[in-house]
Amino acid sequence: MLPTLALVGRPNVGKSTLFNGLTRTRDALVHDEPGVTRDRNYGVCRLDEDRPFVVIDTGGIAGEDEGLAGATAKQSRAAAEEADLICFVVDGRDGPTALDDEILRWLRKLARPTLLVVNKVDGIDTEAAINEFVRFGFKEVIPTAASHRSGIDDLLDAVLPKLPEQGQGEELDDDPERVRIAFIGRPNVGKSTVVNRILGEERMIASDVPGTTRDSISVDLERDGRKYRLIDTAGLRRRSKVDEAVEKFSVVKTLQAIEQCQVAVLMLDATEGVTDQDATVLSAVLDAGRALVIAINKWDGLEKYQREQAETMLSRKLGFVDWAQAVRISALHGSGLRELFRAIHRAHASATREFGTSEVTRAVEAAYTANPPPVIRGHVAKMRFAHAGGSNPPTFIVHGTRLRTLSETYRRYLENFFRKRFKLVGTPVRFVFRESDNPFKDKVNVLTDKQKAKRQRMIRHHKRNDK
Repeated sequence: MLPTLALVGRPNVGKSTLFNGLTRTRDALVHDEPGVTRDRNYGVCRLDEDRPFVVIDTGGIAGEDEGLAGATAKQSRAAAEEADLICFVVDGRDGPTALDDEILRWLRKLARPTLLVVNKVDGIDTEAAINEFVRFGFKEVIPTAASHRSGIDDLLDAVLPKLPEQGQGEELDDDPERVRIAFIGRPNVGKSTVVNRILGEERMIASDVPGTTRDSISVDLERDGRKYRLIDTAGLRRRSKVDEAVEKFSVVKTLQAIEQCQVAVLMLDATEGVTDQDATVLSAVLDAGRALVIAINKWDGLEKYQREQAETMLSRKLGFVDWAQAVRISALHGSGLRELFRAIHRAHASATREFGTSEVTRAVEAAYTANPPPVIRGHVAKMRFAHAGGSNPPTFIVHGTRLRTLSETYRRYLENFFRKRFKLVGTPVRFVFRESDNPFKDKVNVLTDKQKAKRQRMIRHHKRNDK
């Protein structure tokens, strides 16, 4: 277990920038707008290879107890209470504020080891900026300019002696057996709520306000003897609806999470059905080729007639992804989560299954025999052999001749045939067709003397017949 350092302060003092500097990543979303960070974000600082430690980026404490600001402050306080050391980050340009005084009073009541970090001292008199915070009573003050990565080494030198050898922090491991699950969807469909329900704690801020989650937050979990990594993402909207720069960064983070996950859980709102925004999110999953499970949330709030209407709409609008299993859940009450994980297991097993060349070739031969491709201009495409080309999604490479003449209809037939034969559920299937090269296509046919004489006799014979 690694020791833990929490970065705490009011909004827009540079905590996320400092977090990125310590972890040497871009995991934290950074913008000049106050209040960008809301959920706790965990990372590992390895600047000293012998003493790694966990860093917690927190949202700014704005002095409010209600709404999103209050929920953000609650997350920040929870991070401070679990930390072995706290870095109280202030703004050197603005100087001490009433909100800084309020946060400091709370930190003193918390009685945790605390360091004062005066950020944003680039371009100003550093000594004068530090002197403004003398009344806070800290023996050691570390000036930094996180945006320029200045002062990071001094901060590290001050932090390491104050951290214990062992702590309660856990780092995200790279265990290949850990199933990476991304919860995606449009805003306000219950992604954070379902992650909190699975974890059994208020790890993410869940609110009725659309767009509450702005960053992609990863949390490791062990459930029933299996390891998972849950990724809560920001809601995706159509590009024409995305105006704010922060939301654009959130979209990029969500798309990255889809690329990095193994199974994407698409959250739908049962009370609203399938919307154009849901189709936008679904297209991102299909482009990435990730395994897919559809979770229809808020199902418990529907009456019998509403459920029948919802089922009809789902079958009509999601017919093109009928290979993805749909699960009815209630994130608020926790119903349907066991069925959700069963669907995730099936989709993950199908997406990561390994295939032998012989079984793939036999499957292609069986599909060809059952339904040969149509004749195109007097010729028929021939599929000679096939082999696996990768997993997640399962990819099959088919070798043969005239494969470019295969229609989209026949390619979909092959896809459905493979799904049924290998019982693939919840994952897209891709085919790559490679035509065999003609070894004589670039060679010139040089006639022998005997062939030339025969050719001349044939020409003379045809000329006499024409006369």
